Parts: sequence; structure tokens; C-alpha cells
Amino acid sequence: MNEARISRRGLLGAAGAVGVAAGAGMLGAPALAGEKGYRWDNVEVVGGGFVPGIVFNQSEPGLVYARTDIGGAYRWQPSTGRWVPLLDWVGWEKWGWSGVASLATDARDPDRVYAAVGTYTNDWDPNHGAILRSRDRGRTWKVTELPFKLGGNMPGRGMGERLAIDPNRNEVLYLGAPSGHGLWRSTDHGERWAPVTAFPNPGTYRADPNDTSGYANDLQGVVWVVFDPRTGGRRRRTQTIYAGVADKDNPLYRSTDGGTTWAAVPGAPTGHVPHKGVLDHVGGFLYLATSDTGGPYDGGSGRVWKLDTATDAWTDVTPENGGWGYSGLTIDRQHPGTLLVATQIAWWPDVVFFRTTDGGATWTRSWDWGAWPNRVKRYDLDITDAPWLTWNATPALPEEAPKLGWMTESLEIDPFDSDRLLYGTGATVYATDNLTDWDTGGTVHIEVRARGLEETAVLDLVSPPVGAHLISALGDVGGFVHHDFANPGLMFANPTHGSTTGLDFAGLAPGTVVRVGNPTGGERFGISYDGGATWTPAASQPDGISGGGRVAVNADGTHVLWSPDGAAVSHSADGGATWTPSSGVPAGARVESDRVDPARMYAFAAGIFHVSTDGGATFTAAATGLPAEGDVRFQAVPGNAGDIWLAGGKAGGVYGMWRSTDGGRTFARLAGVDEADNVGFGKAAPHRTYPAVYTSAKVRGVRGIFRSDDGGRRWTRLNDDRHQWAWTGAVVIGDPRVYGRVYVGTNGRGIIVGEPR
Repeated sequence: MNEARISRRGLLGAAGAVGVAAGAGMLGAPALAGEKGYRWDNVEVVGGGFVPGIVFNQSEPGLVYARTDIGGAYRWQPSTGRWVPLLDWVGWEKWGWSGVASLATDARDPDRVYAAVGTYTNDWDPNHGAILRSRDRGRTWKVTELPFKLGGNMPGRGMGERLAIDPNRNEVLYLGAPSGHGLWRSTDHGERWAPVTAFPNPGTYRADPNDTSGYANDLQGVVWVVFDPRTGGRRRRTQTIYAGVADKDNPLYRSTDGGTTWAAVPGAPTGHVPHKGVLDHVGGFLYLATSDTGGPYDGGSGRVWKLDTATDAWTDVTPENGGWGYSGLTIDRQHPGTLLVATQIAWWPDVVFFRTTDGGATWTRSWDWGAWPNRVKRYDLDITDAPWLTWNATPALPEEAPKLGWMTESLEIDPFDSDRLLYGTGATVYATDNLTDWDTGGTVHIEVRARGLEETAVLDLVSPPVGAHLISALGDVGGFVHHDFANPGLMFANPTHGSTTGLDFAGLAPGTVVRVGNPTGGERFGISYDGGATWTPAASQPDGISGGGRVAVNADGTHVLWSPDGAAVSHSADGGATWTPSSGVPAGARVESDRVDPARMYAFAAGIFHVSTDGGATFTAAATGLPAEGDVRFQAVPGNAGDIWLAGGKAGGVYGMWRSTDGGRTFARLAGVDEADNVGFGKAAPHRTYPAVYTSAKVRGVRGIFRSDDGGRRWTRLNDDRHQWAWTGAVVIGDPRVYGRVYVGTNGRGIIVGEPR
């Protein structure tokens, strides 16, 4: 459990925890030289990803946190009405720490907040998980590495919270672990952790026992911990503690001696996984929301249960058996007999929230069936801040766009305000400030409340020299045409892509833009002749295609080259109406265009650079000796025919940056660039003619976002250790109209824009 301190000054080494080998060493390093005072912000999409956890502090009004599965943690800022990112300091080597498996805020000391981080428990994430602990609400952090992995983006990630603080003795914390590691405890504010050896059950449930990847077959483990605060005091740890376990036969355990011994709760309901547990601290009732799966995408049955902790009597208080599981569960701390529970998943026609004001004896629905196919709703929904939440859809009733929710596992009533509710979906955070109108026949007004929370995975970016400054290809939410950065912009339509995987514009005719992706309908290719304002889908597509892949359009916009997943590289001279396989280029090659010569198209695969001089119809193998392993990305320089930069490789092998000035026949490696993962170009520096070059790279031993104003001879690190955004390997480009402006694609923190101050 190696400990390191993260502060505004950087990442400084410190001694390790007792009982584990101490680790000291730099997790980051000073910038090389040059740029100071870059201003970093998001190009706003407003949301864009799954928010599996929302956590209110129980003693300070207005203090609330949100956790995401791949995009870090956030704190709500009431004065600005925005979420503040807290984990942008997570760097390249520890990228998995941007996945937050659980979060806890301290009721006794509201300045303390903890996050259990780690993205995958299998070998996709090379690092162990960690407990992050802060004494200033997430502005700075200390880190204790764990001897096992955590799964912020694993199946079951909406259950919880796995991390909990004793409300009476806040130096005591518990962590429910996955992968058979059981229950862990800290008695020193999260600095050191040890297994609770008396805890008898690490869990038995796996989403798919037959999966061999380590993803769906991992044990989901101990999924939540709940304290009964009535059983402790200022000088005495809480004595009665409950733990939910992903085990359909033995789902609930209890300690009555402060965590020393544990036993299964008698009569606990079986047959389902306990997604959530909440305790009525006044009446002494424990409520469970259960489902037949760990979620978050599925769940066909479930129940809601009530335990009288004084008598151990169980009551089934399930609102309806509707062919769904239950997950999101919250209690009104001002009126503890009032609860809200959500269907874990109800893709059709929509999620259902159920509300009780009498401890589960009776329930009302967020919407009821009217005359088919109409629904009678107790709410209205305002998506002004994120109009793309319709996904360009106009479904037939009883479905509607936007939906009330899906994957609604975080559902929380403000403990100080019975009217305030926040809940997460697979794409945003919604909120209402008049929840109690539900009970009097009024309309509950729900709105997007996700400003500042940016959780998209960026797959590609282009910045044309005219029109919109930025066009984005994003995972799960398609992509946008961004004319400004404070609003989501225009979502791609006709076709609408679930994920856009590739983008390009014509170097000499930049109004021509092409994109490919994985659709919600059938078309994987779109072309625009007006800078992305309108699109036309292809009339056909190559045979055998299984995914969007990559795309390029030649310099004058007359030829398109498409390298789809599962099919041959093909070219089109009629805007995608017809496609012909290209010769001399392997399937799956990465394709790009020359920015000046319309006849030249380029491709790269398996260490070999391929060149076409007839618009992509035929290719000839050219340069060799380039990285044959790992991801490789390349770009041609605007305004310079035959000038190509290439970056990529694999750690421990060939890895770096190369440049060709003869159209790809030969490449020379750039000295001083240890590793590079992408390359892009922007407006030249004052008094220079060659474009500024941007990259996410390791230069002279330092990882960061770099710019060169002199063709790669000297590099300036633009970011600092507080602004790293985990993995930034997909795309980094400059703006051709604004010197110094850089766009950084992240894997979960959206699009970052940097401007010199």
C-alpha cells in the first residue's frame, strides 16, 4: 500500500504504509521549460457518461459528490451551479485511477472525502486500486495503494456504496472489495488498510461465469456497507454494521460488536443480489433494493424488502413485479418513512420511480398508463442544457425522447431538503427542487444538472480552418459540431451514431467533412458539404463491415477512403454512393489523406507505411521499420504536400515519433521524444511559417501535452501535474486559426481545450 501525496505543487513521494514495502519516487516531474499559465477547460457536452454514484454529506447542507465509472469524481459547487472535477491530476501511468468504484464524505469532518479508485479488476488495467483521501474536499489528495484491483468500470459498478465511514468514529472506514478479497477496514482515516478476517463471505455472484476475459466472470464481492448510527457514540465505534454481498443465497451480513464478528442476518431474502441498502435512522428499519443481476445494463426481476432491525422481521414491500430489478434507493432523512426506489433498468418504455410516504405500505409511480399508448406523468423534463439527450429520436409512444432515465442506480434525496432530488443515468445527472409536489398531485419539474461534469470518451477530433472551430467524434454520444465551447453544439444526425469512430475534412475544401461510426440505425458513413451543419448518409457500404473504423477524405474532397472494421479498405468517388475495394493495402489499416495533393492518400499497418497516388484506388508499400506493435497514429501537415508525422508504438519496443518529408517513402525518428501517441497541428507561432506541432508524449523522460514551434527541434510541456486527465493517447490537435490553442481528447473526461493566458 504505497502512499504518495498529491498537492498543488505536483506528485511528491512519501513513505509507504506499515507492513508493505515502502515506495518513494516521483509520480510526475517538472515541466521541461517554456509555457506557463495555460488555462484549461472543457469543450462542453454536459454529461455524456454513466454516473453510478451520488453521495450527499449528512451534516453539511449543499455538500454533494458524484462519481463516474471512467471520468473521475466531482464536487457540486452551489455558487456556480456546476460540478468541479477532482481527479484531473491522475496521470498516464495510473490512468485506471480515473475510474471511481466508490466515494464517501465524512459527516463528522465535512472537509474529509475519500474515493476508492481503479477501473478494471482484470489485466486491462495494469495497476492496483487505491484509496484516495482528502482533507480539503478534494482539492489535494493523499494516496494509499491497495494490494488488489478495483473496478470502477466493471459489471455491478452501480451497486454500493462500497466505501463507508463510521458516523460516530470517523477514523474507521470500511471497503467492500471485489474479486474475492472480502471486507477491508482502516482505523486511521484511510491511511492503512487490513482485511476483516472475521468476515465470512467474499461473494459468489459473477455476471457471466463463462467469460474468459476476466471482465464478466469476476466476483462482484462485498457491494455496500451501512452503519446504524444509534449504536455508537463520540467515544465508541458504531456497533451495528450491515454489509451487502453479491451472493444470491447469503446476501446480507451484520456485526453487532463494532466489526469484530459477523454473521448472516436471519431470514434475509434470497434469489437476488442486494444492490442498495438504506437505514431509517429513526425507526430502525433497513430497506434493500435487489435484482437478479448486478447491472448496470440488465435485470429482469427483483424485490424491495424491509427489515425491522429490532425484531429481525422481514416484510416484502416491492412496489410492482414488472419484469425488472430494483436498484436506485433513497430515504428522506427529514421524513424517514418516505422513500424512492427505481427500476434497475427498464429500457422499454422507460424507467419507473416508485415513491412511498408510509414506509413501503403503499407506493405511487412516476408515471402511470393512460389510454394506450399514452402515459400519465407526474413530472416534466427539461433538457435545455443538453438537448442532445433525445439522440435525434422521435420514438413511437409509449416511448418518449428524452427518457426519464436508464441505469438509474444513483438516486438521492437531499438529507436537508425533501424537495431536492439528484439522480444519475447512463448519460447525465437530473435534478428536481420540488419533489414533494409528487404527493399533492402537482408536477415534479426535472432538469439536467450536469454542467461541469464531462464524461465522454474522445475518439477523434478535427479543427477545420473555416466554420466550426471543432468537430468531435465521441464514444456513446456520437459527436458534435462545436461553434463555441460553453454549449454542447450540434449533435450529428442523418445518420446518428452511437459512437463516431473516425472523422476527416478535405484540406483544400474544408467544408467537406466525412465521419464513420457505429449507428443507432443502419448507416455507418456520413458526409457533409457545409462543415457539419447537414449530413448525407452513404447509399451503400462495403460488404462484411462490422464497425465504423477509420475514414479519410482527399484534399479536394472528391475521394473518400474508408477502413471499416471487418472489411477491406475501400474508396469512393461519389460521396459514398458506391465503394470499391482498394488494392495493395491490408484490411484494418489506419488511413489519412495528404492535405495538399488530392491524388495522395496514406495508410499504415503492421509497421509498414503505404502510399496511394490515385486517390486511394491502389497502394504501394513504402517506408518500413516503423512500430509494428501498439497503436500508431499519423497526420499529414496542412499546406505541405508529402509532409507526414507519425507517432506510436509499444512500451519496451519501438516507440516514438517520426517524420517524412518525401510522401512516406522514408521516415526519420525525432530525437528526444521517448514515446509519443498522437500528433496534430495548429496555427504557426508568430513570425513562423511552419505549423505548431502538438502531441501527447514522453519527452526527455517527462509525460505530458507538448507543443513544438520549430518543427520538432524543441518541445514545450503545456500542461502541469494538476492537469493530466489520465489517458490522452487518442488525439491531440491544435486550432489552425488560434495560435497556442490545443484540443486534448481524454478517455472519460471529455474534450479539454487549453489556451495560453
